[in-house]
Amino acid sequence: MKAACRRVTLTLVLGAIALPASALIEYSDTQRDTIIELIDQLEERHYAKLRYDDTLSSQHLDAYISSLDGSKMFFTAADIADFERYRSVMDEQLPEGNLDAGFTIFNRFQERLQARLETVLESLPETIAAMDFTADEYYELNTDDRQWAKDNAELDERWRKHLKNQVLSLRLADKPAEEIPETLSRRYSNQLKRVAQYNSQDVFQIYANALTELYDPHTNYFSPRRSENFNINMSLSLEGIGAVLQAEDEYTKVVRLVPKGPADKQGELQPSDRIVAVGQGDDGEMVDVIGWRLDEVVELVRGPKGSTVRLEVIPAKSKATDERKRFAIVRNEVKLEEQSAQKEILEIPNGEQTLKVGVIDIPAFYIDFEAMRRGDKDYKSTTRDVKRLLTELQDENIDGLVIDLRNNGGGSLQEANELTGLFIEYGPTVQIRHSSRRVWRDGKRLKGDYYQGPLVVLINRLSASASEIFAGAIQDYERGIIVGDRSFGKGTVQTLTPLTEGQLKITESKFYRISGDSTQHRGVVPDIEFPTMFDTEEIGESALEHALNWDQINSVRHRRYDDLSTVLPHVTELFEERSLSNPDFIYLQDRIALAAETRKLEKLPLNEKARLALRDSQKDRALEIENKRRKAKGEEPLASLEEDEEDVEAEGDGADLASEEEEDDEPDVLLSEAGNVLVDALVLKQQRFALNAGEKE
Repeated sequence: MKAACRRVTLTLVLGAIALPASALIEYSDTQRDTIIELIDQLEERHYAKLRYDDTLSSQHLDAYISSLDGSKMFFTAADIADFERYRSVMDEQLPEGNLDAGFTIFNRFQERLQARLETVLESLPETIAAMDFTADEYYELNTDDRQWAKDNAELDERWRKHLKNQVLSLRLADKPAEEIPETLSRRYSNQLKRVAQYNSQDVFQIYANALTELYDPHTNYFSPRRSENFNINMSLSLEGIGAVLQAEDEYTKVVRLVPKGPADKQGELQPSDRIVAVGQGDDGEMVDVIGWRLDEVVELVRGPKGSTVRLEVIPAKSKATDERKRFAIVRNEVKLEEQSAQKEILEIPNGEQTLKVGVIDIPAFYIDFEAMRRGDKDYKSTTRDVKRLLTELQDENIDGLVIDLRNNGGGSLQEANELTGLFIEYGPTVQIRHSSRRVWRDGKRLKGDYYQGPLVVLINRLSASASEIFAGAIQDYERGIIVGDRSFGKGTVQTLTPLTEGQLKITESKFYRISGDSTQHRGVVPDIEFPTMFDTEEIGESALEHALNWDQINSVRHRRYDDLSTVLPHVTELFEERSLSNPDFIYLQDRIALAAETRKLEKLPLNEKARLALRDSQKDRALEIENKRRKAKGEEPLASLEEDEEDVEAEGDGADLASEEEEDDEPDVLLSEAGNVLVDALVLKQQRFALNAGEKE
């Protein structure tokens, strides 16, 4: 009979602190069976067709160590040298169910982590008291190229600067000096408690995902606990704020917001913000969550409908300003009707004329499968809603239509195909290639009525998956003009498969456009690119490690509804001319330039005066940009950015919601510009038609 657990017998020592053998985390026979299954599934079913060989074993070791100590704050060069013995053997061990390497390395890490936190806590008040904020020294922001510390003394110095940066950040965030030691003590005490709570499922999940994510970032192993959370999310029964979160170093980072969810509607939480504290209700204690496990932060943020959660975040844009924002969000379910498509009409002046441009905003590709299955004739879906709205807009005599897919993260593939069918007579919409290399096509199979008027599709970096299929099809058919920012680039399909313990989410297929181009990695490139605040190094498929590459397959013969190459150069020229004199566009481009400057910072001063000067220079530049726009629009300048924030708060939430690039009280300049592009294309075609008709006469 097999023993219930396999013991990793190495006893590890750091200084005077040792974890007894009984405290070492061990793996079970169930996990032995699970890793054998997992590797078999990856090699046989994953789209990339990678074998777990010596090369992948080497990459697995590096990825695993990085997932444990990416900032190189715990392991020394001697530890890393010791781990080298596993570099080319893990591909032989894991298929046999041997998890010694992963658990031995983790136990070493756990010991180093525990010892370091205990050392920090023992001397924290004295360490803070001894800090000299007049010294000219710096804190590294980018640790990717950092070498492993040669000894504990070098690690001590890294930790000294790390703590000093944390203290300085709290000081500049107006935390009272007497509360700073208590705040950090509580933070590290909580982390120390969590060190002791690691179990074999945690270790197995980290070790397994260090391998699965080498295949691609969407292939993941879910432990039984994480499987339960994933299933809750997939069933749409989760009550919370409507945000997708991920762990990044010691922070919890916002990946994206669920369209029309509580956080999206509240408007203050943004992608790439980092959550540093969470409070319950209107006055519950703000719990510092720096260093917490992701699932524990999610549990704090999640809660019953109608309850309030307060978040403190470091905004994505505030890399160098130590800024903190605190706001409340009322938890709720994301309701299908709130994600429904909505319409409006833009009035676009054109000489003496004013043209009416219909807009249909589609937050997600949704369908009420349950209502459809039970035979409800009025079940809700994206296509049904858009068809109804389009009819209403045509009854109002619109001159053209803009489909707004910004921030639309996708949803039902069926709906992406059905929606495309409203704008083409018939034909394929998407090609799907399986890991077996079999290709099948989907789309509008029968000829039918469709909207034939002028069409523009507006996308941004958060338009993903089904959004990219729709936009790509419209572009390939030359049925409309695509404007905005390059889309996300999520062109893969995942399936869930159960394992002995937990589940594997595995990438089995890829999406391809009818042109043969993949939507993966590259996304949909707009015909006319608008400026964007989104950082492509932080957001999008290309920002993810080990993302599958863009490639091509054979194209599908398809009709082209227009020859857009004849109008796009002139339309682009008109757009660029407007951009040069549009105060809102100039303002947006100035903010993009400022954000790019901020992102270039590789280190922060630990001298308080220098840090304040850096923060003030950033604020001064932001104020200068704002007042430049105000002057161009004939508005009164601001004395400070705080004055603008006070004005927004006084106005309440009655202002129109703008896109992510504008403040809440500003017009949606990108949507207006999409309308202008449509009008330009329409007028240009009318002029050419009139000219051709005149020549024939």
